[in-house]
Amino acid sequence: MEEMIIRGIEDLGARVTGPMHFRIYLQPLMASILGVIAGLRDARAGKPAFFSAMFTARRAEVIREMLRSVGRVFIFAVILDIIYQLVVQHWIYPLETVITAFILAIVPYFFIRGITDRIGLLFYK
Repeated sequence: MEEMIIRGIEDLGARVTGPMHFRIYLQPLMASILGVIAGLRDARAGKPAFFSAMFTARRAEVIREMLRSVGRVFIFAVILDIIYQLVVQHWIYPLETVITAFILAIVPYFFIRGITDRIGLLFYK
């Protein structure tokens, strides 16, 4: 178990350089653009902040909307990471793939959408 964790950390760090390192910049950029669009849409509609809406009664609706918005970017991140693993490691590690895709697609989307929503509320009130 300890070896898996060490290998996983080393493998995640190695993704920043080497073949296909462009995705480290491209995927968060794509997720951020989608987050800006969704955040402005939320602000215009007067919806509550995205992160706080995750803890309300409309959680399922918010998650569905997020998956619709960033789902393709997440799938694209998974596919590119699988290709990377096959080229570099000659093996697929599913947990590393999901972690990498989450970091590259979902985290920037959440962060940027929340910030854009808050800033957009200043202009759309």
